[in-house]
Amino acid sequence: MNRIVVDGVKTLPSKVVCIGRNYVEHILELNNEMPTQAVIFVKPNSAVCDDIYAGADQAVHYEAEISFVISDAQISAVGFGLDLTKRGLQSRLKEKGLPWERAKAFDKSAVFSEFVSFSGKVEQLRLELFINEHLIQQGDYHLMIHKPAEIIKEVGAFMSFSDDDILMTGTPKGVGQVFPGDRFEGRIYDGKQLIIEKHWTVI
Repeated sequence: MNRIVVDGVKTLPSKVVCIGRNYVEHILELNNEMPTQAVIFVKPNSAVCDDIYAGADQAVHYEAEISFVISDAQISAVGFGLDLTKRGLQSRLKEKGLPWERAKAFDKSAVFSEFVSFSGKVEQLRLELFINEHLIQQGDYHLMIHKPAEIIKEVGAFMSFSDDDILMTGTPKGVGQVFPGDRFEGRIYDGKQLIIEKHWTVI
């Protein structure tokens, strides 16, 4: 079973609950329809990973996301996450009206920084993703269509969060392909304060 690190302690999430199409400009860049309610999908524990892997058989795309650890159905910690996606496969599945699991829930498709305990105002959170020292993605609470508290309530109406499960809240515009050797830097800010910084080199 794959673990995450919260305040230096390893914990075991049973799943990762993901929200798709939660930023307007990302919806537009992929030419998707605007959803009338939150688009919810799940990645299994086997998707959780510390490293970023480029696709061996087909192209993999990155999606940077503000991510939360959920305990007692509430946010307990925040981290930087990457939802890795086999975009071509996802497009083909969508065209046929089929589920996305083959394109979204594969092993090592949910990459996370360390998480830090958080009890502040989620309204102050924002993310930045740099690739090869260039700012590629940035987004914050105010750009989200569905806010974290609303998402937790909606998910809880049909599916339970186990303690230490992860919620990924969607990605802003700027997604693209992962290439071996790329240098990724993810940052989470609480207002003006940098609270998380994580560096990866793509394998």
